[in-house]
Amino acid sequence: MTSQAENILPIIVRQHLAKQSIHHAVGPNKPTLERAEVCLLEDEQGIVQVFLSSKALADFDKIKQVTGRELTPLSSQKINDIKRRLNIETIPAFDDLIQATTIIDKALYETDRIFVHSGNPSHLMALQNADAMKRLDTTIIESVATQLPLEETNYELSLFDHDRDEIHTAVNKFTALRIKQRLEETLEIPPLPDTAQAIIRLRVDPDANIEKLSQIVERDPSLAAQVVSWASSSYYSAPGSIKSVQDAIVRVLGYDLVMNLALGLSLGKTLDMPIEDDGNDVSYWNKAVYMAACVGALVSTIPREFRPSFGLSYLAGLLHNFGYLIMAHSFRPHFEVTANMIALNKHLDHQHIEKHVLGITRDQIASNLMHSWNMPGEVTMGIRYQSDPHYLGTNSDQAHLIYLANHLLEEYGLIPNSHQVFDSMVFEHLNINKEDVEPLMEQIKTNRAELDMIANSLTA
Repeated sequence: MTSQAENILPIIVRQHLAKQSIHHAVGPNKPTLERAEVCLLEDEQGIVQVFLSSKALADFDKIKQVTGRELTPLSSQKINDIKRRLNIETIPAFDDLIQATTIIDKALYETDRIFVHSGNPSHLMALQNADAMKRLDTTIIESVATQLPLEETNYELSLFDHDRDEIHTAVNKFTALRIKQRLEETLEIPPLPDTAQAIIRLRVDPDANIEKLSQIVERDPSLAAQVVSWASSSYYSAPGSIKSVQDAIVRVLGYDLVMNLALGLSLGKTLDMPIEDDGNDVSYWNKAVYMAACVGALVSTIPREFRPSFGLSYLAGLLHNFGYLIMAHSFRPHFEVTANMIALNKHLDHQHIEKHVLGITRDQIASNLMHSWNMPGEVTMGIRYQSDPHYLGTNSDQAHLIYLANHLLEEYGLIPNSHQVFDSMVFEHLNINKEDVEPLMEQIKTNRAELDMIANSLTA
């Protein structure tokens, strides 16, 4: 190993490797490599860290059985405190690096060579075997994880029928667990708001105009106030004061944006916000507003001949996590379990965990419901495939915009970094030049306070 490769590692990691004489090699973090992840829990006795494969799910019941402790996932804030204290971005799987009780999943001993995080997210360390992670006699070696089938997405021609079948299957699974309602009773979704219904009808009205849109929005005082507040924010730098919805449309936001913004806000207010924080440091509406702003900025960089609808792309970004609200509302008995699993297994996409626990994902549920509400395909398909950069079917542009925006928001520190592997091919799919992105993201960072004010107005 060269000294140049060694210098890639944070100082605390280099010192630890030298002190413990751990044989290792340093190389790039490739998506094909199976890594040893670190999941952190706590109770009044202290921290427990679990080492397991990046393709496995830490199992709460097994961990509690092994430890005899009522553990909960360590909060994002406390995990970030550990990283800051050690000056690392990822946590290496060594049992004596942090003060904690350690459990190593037995499956890690079934491989000849193992890759662990190096503290630097772009590089991994290769160890000879799992024994290199263990230095303490108190470390426990037990089976505490479940291997997940991280299969590729199956693109069904009859997409929504397929999703509906999976939702039925999930509900039948819940029936065995004493959830006796049928699908329509289980998904106790409030009816589509009158405002949303009116906007959807307006979308296909050949005589649609600003006056009709203004009248619809103004019938809902709360929504009208939010639209005016949005247009009045310093983010848009509108000259003079905005006194009406029509002002907001004509002078600042435009017809298309207000129509889709009003539709998104109306749907977002349909369901109550859950108390749980989804394991993140950013609220639902903050992330929704960041996502919409980022998607809108990205659309502006796409050449006109390839550019998708700005308004519908913006709406898909605003509603990208609507499935989270549906899960919290309609799958109450399992929502807390799923939320805890997501908070603990930060190395896995939430879709894999939801599929394991519920049999369906939030994106399937949201897109299916929106399809039944006759929402535009750009929105339903954008939400359905937002986590899949390989999807190249109908309305893939909206899906890729959300995927790219999520990555950029993480990269620029606007939302917590999941360190998931990013597929840069979406730049080519969207006809976006990478060099055009940096000034846009810096502008969004500069305007973060204004975006937060907009998001806070939505929680009132």
